[in-house]
Amino acid sequence: MALSTSIRSVSKIISSSEASVSRSVTRSFHSTGVKRMSGGGHGGYDEYYLHAKHMYNLDRMKYQALKMSLGVFTAFSIGVGVPIFAVVFQQRKTQSG
Repeated sequence: MALSTSIRSVSKIISSSEASVSRSVTRSFHSTGVKRMSGGGHGGYDEYYLHAKHMYNLDRMKYQALKMSLGVFTAFSIGVGVPIFAVVFQQRKTQSG
């Protein structure tokens, strides 16, 4: 009997606290306004802006074969050279120590 009344009183307290919390809390999105810049949106530096309109048109790139082959060769060299250097360095370190 005493247990059931205490359970009822605890449930009333919980339900009343939930009601007061739900009334005081509102969920909504809030963001600041977008900053407007003069000169077309890039701060007046349109001619110096790096991301040009046709920046990623690889088929229209000047010296495409040379640039792509150099890029692939560089990436491959780093991918092969760094592990070889690490192994040689580690072996030298363990021999001297």
